[in-house]
Amino acid sequence: MNKRLLWVVAALALWPARSALISGQEKPAGDHRRNIVIFVFDGLRAGSVNAVDSPTMFWIRNHGVSFANSHSLFPTFTTANASAIATGHYLGDTGDYSNQIYIGHPVFQDGNFGRPPGSYAPYVENNRVLGDLDAQFNGNYLNEETLLASARTHGFNTAAVGKMGPTAIQDVSQLNPVHGGFAIPETIIIDDGTGTPDGVPLAPEVSSALVNTGLPTTAPARIQPPGNNTTPGTKDPNSVQQAYFADATSKIILPMFVKSGKPFALLYWSRDPDGTQHFQGDSLNNLIPGINGPTSKAALKNADNNLKQILDYINSDPRLAANTDIFLTADHGFATISKHDIDAAGHATMSYAAEWIYKDAQGRQEVNTGFLPVGFVSIDLAHELGLPLFDPDSQIDGPDGKKMFEPVDPTAARQLPNMRQHPVGGNGLIGGTGRIANETDAKVVVAANGGSDLIYLPAHDPDLVKRIVAFLARQDYVGGIFVNDEYKNVPGALPSSSIRLIGSSLTPSPTIAVTFKTFPADPKEPIMSDVQITDYFLQQGQGMHGSFGRANTFQFMAAFGPDFKTQFVDQAPVSNADIAPTFAKILGFDVASNGKLKGRVLQEALAGGPSSVPFERRTAISENAVNGMATILMYQQIAKQVYFDQACFKNSSAAKSRNKCP
Repeated sequence: MNKRLLWVVAALALWPARSALISGQEKPAGDHRRNIVIFVFDGLRAGSVNAVDSPTMFWIRNHGVSFANSHSLFPTFTTANASAIATGHYLGDTGDYSNQIYIGHPVFQDGNFGRPPGSYAPYVENNRVLGDLDAQFNGNYLNEETLLASARTHGFNTAAVGKMGPTAIQDVSQLNPVHGGFAIPETIIIDDGTGTPDGVPLAPEVSSALVNTGLPTTAPARIQPPGNNTTPGTKDPNSVQQAYFADATSKIILPMFVKSGKPFALLYWSRDPDGTQHFQGDSLNNLIPGINGPTSKAALKNADNNLKQILDYINSDPRLAANTDIFLTADHGFATISKHDIDAAGHATMSYAAEWIYKDAQGRQEVNTGFLPVGFVSIDLAHELGLPLFDPDSQIDGPDGKKMFEPVDPTAARQLPNMRQHPVGGNGLIGGTGRIANETDAKVVVAANGGSDLIYLPAHDPDLVKRIVAFLARQDYVGGIFVNDEYKNVPGALPSSSIRLIGSSLTPSPTIAVTFKTFPADPKEPIMSDVQITDYFLQQGQGMHGSFGRANTFQFMAAFGPDFKTQFVDQAPVSNADIAPTFAKILGFDVASNGKLKGRVLQEALAGGPSSVPFERRTAISENAVNGMATILMYQQIAKQVYFDQACFKNSSAAKSRNKCP
């Protein structure tokens, strides 16, 4: 018999025990609290799951709860949604607005982890960056308690395994630096950095268990070449690294937890399909098949195999299976990258940044002619404002011998020793001197993230805000503009509070969030063929997220276990912010809260809950920009709870007549 079929049969054999638990809401004798396991499949679109490429996910969705109206939070980035999954709060409370955020000061300004002062807009998918953010923001940069931290204080064993960054965010306060480095956390954290300077140390008993099981104490590296504009990227999923994470979970962590006799809360964050979809080499410079090629499908199967391995361990013990709730989600969806086309007809962008020929230090053209370079928003804005541009991720020796940020000039013939043609990571400091200090003298800071960018004005200049929004409203790559509420009504933009970016956060809230245009390559399959303009180093035809298209906000979600309904399709809107409140309800404790932008308990998905929850679909349209363009936001609402479908930037008259994003 097929091994997958055997697993299904074994799971079905446990069904009577599960059904009894569900109907009676009783727990096995001697057990007083559930175990919970949250699986996050990075970048998994709801439409990707099927019986062939992901049979385990497919089975769970069909036999447990299928969340048919799921939502990622915008901006649709990994650490942003990791903060929501961890805390149950929207981004205005957690302050983790994207994978790269402006923090007001250089990262490592106090020399933590032996690092010199770095970027004002650091990349958050790094443990040492997370630890330094904690140190800079009162010991917990999220300003909210996480579900795992609360479970730990209530006597649960806790662990987080998988992708560096979002994994540690699940109990991020444990990363506070001690004597400039990491202490051993109470939650087991195993990720890409395990065994390296970026890694969080393991307790001796965990290290010994790894060695005794034949597993290394250093995680394998992810080996997937991204390619460049002339060389395709990877054709292989992230199998070796993820096999290590699955082995560590099923052979080390879960057996240790079961042996202890204590309940446990575990989160497993799979890099695939996200990492492979980013780097896949199936579609170099072509929008079709984009992220729908064989390499992306292999990444999905890889993630599904890891899920099956971990569930096989749980299902090998009927009592363990009967007392464990499983939740499957993704941080965000995905789309195919465009660096040239702005619509399905193939019209090319007219961006100023796309006018130049970009060459590396050896003279090789690294951006196709007429294509957008990474950092095009920084370049375009600096040109519009007539201000110098500096790269906050690249330092050189200044005229006075002190370190400064490297200048950027797209008109240079090529990358020079002390001059870049475009920012290395897309981030930009516009105006000022490029000096490195506790506070930047730049007038504008751009945090480039992929499908959307965040723009900050440290001096809070309202006239400059209006000028930047008016400029963005004329750009052919813009898909929506949101402006911080302190600037009141800005034509062409909706307020940041409309997408819950204004709350109790400790990190600076963005002045402007600009999302890039999305469009379907195939109108018959608009979500699964979605394309997005992208400010990132990857190529047209590869994959990215971060935009406000439904392909990015519609991620996979499902649940299974004694506290969830069986064979139930939940049509109500749900989001990643609802996971922690739901599990807190199941586990019977409150997670401490500072902010008010909280998710809801998914009562309709729980055994004995209502069959449905009433909700409404709504549209918000901004005041027109001078050119008649407006930001249109499509969302759903349950009482005061909001769920964001998509945003677009269209002529407001046409939008009002159709009441939707065309």
